[in-house]
Amino acid sequence: MELKRVVVTGLGTINPLAIGVDKTWEALVEGRSGAGPITHFDTTDFKTKFACEVKGYDVNNYFDRKEGRKLDRYAQFAMVAADEAVKNSGLDLEKEDKDEIGVIVAAGIGGMETLETEVGYYYQHLDLGPKFNPFFIPKMISDISAGQIAIKYGFRGPNYSTASACASSTHALIDAFNLIRLGKANVIFAGGAEAAIIQSGVAGFNSMTALSTRNDSPETASRPFSASRDGFVMGEGGSVLVFEELEHALARGANILCEVVGGGMSADAYHITLPHPDGARLVMQRALKDAGLKPEDVDYVNVHGTSTGAGDRSEAKAIQEVFGEHAYKLNISSTKSMTGHMLGAAGATEAMICVQTIVNGIVPPTINHAEGDDDEEIDYKLNFTFNKAQKRDVKVALSNTFGFGGHNASVIVKKFEK
Repeated sequence: MELKRVVVTGLGTINPLAIGVDKTWEALVEGRSGAGPITHFDTTDFKTKFACEVKGYDVNNYFDRKEGRKLDRYAQFAMVAADEAVKNSGLDLEKEDKDEIGVIVAAGIGGMETLETEVGYYYQHLDLGPKFNPFFIPKMISDISAGQIAIKYGFRGPNYSTASACASSTHALIDAFNLIRLGKANVIFAGGAEAAIIQSGVAGFNSMTALSTRNDSPETASRPFSASRDGFVMGEGGSVLVFEELEHALARGANILCEVVGGGMSADAYHITLPHPDGARLVMQRALKDAGLKPEDVDYVNVHGTSTGAGDRSEAKAIQEVFGEHAYKLNISSTKSMTGHMLGAAGATEAMICVQTIVNGIVPPTINHAEGDDDEEIDYKLNFTFNKAQKRDVKVALSNTFGFGGHNASVIVKKFEK
């Protein structure tokens, strides 16, 4: 069976840097930080008092009051991103066969805010008995964003969510890629969304000592590949990419942004939270094999790069092992230094950034690295694109995401050529 080719024809995002793809790209190239004091709740008793929140978002600007009350914040983000992706793609939905359009939108956690609110209310009012909002379950479940997007637009193709912690939305992209190249759909809206900057989310990660506590300087707290890092910075938001079968895209005269050429998946089978010291190697090798590419074909790697010691070191080592001497010719950057870690939305957001590097010929930086702030276990001959964006003709970009439980996923996009 001859596999079909898959291209990207649309993008949408809402994230801590901006609402919308163009404004997000501008912020990334300028090296802005999305971090600041948490406004969602009172952080007086919390070790970490900052995060990368979405700014300037008002639910009433996107949903009517009745609809907004039925949607958890994470699902709102997914729908806002999907709406931009629909418009960005140029799809004329009146002319499309909606049986052939799918939605795979991931969440590492899902409706955590709804869960916290409803269960908290229940325990505060035990005298009332087990009374819950009738929308509690459909607001909370992690697949509902994909369902809501399909309902809004009438898409009847493959529809579900993937859940693999921080690798969730990269798995969604890989599933969408595979379904289209197998002929199971013409178009799939693929991505992820997350909104876990709530009391239980921050307190939970604090209890694991996973979060930075650099409360005096939030904007510099996310420091991937720096010796002074002290944990990751939570982010939130959603991103959606439009994956489309090539011939379908050409037939409608779509603006093709790039081609999706490979995806790799693996498990560490090692530890519930710590990465395997050698785990990132296998997933990148599988992605390259799936794409039919050699290591020297890759120009840019958007790394998982969460600003944790074990993660940063193992990924840098894996890049050296996979790419050999070519590793020193790559551009590497962790855009989590700007967006924070968007958890289940991270993979889709970073894949979107990879698409933009190909379209614009610019690699966004890894910010917050100071001279002399070097980890002795990392080879700084690698080009981590520290602090300043670099112009580069990016023909092939690879994006890594790794999740608690040892879930690894890598996706590769390439400049489109007929």
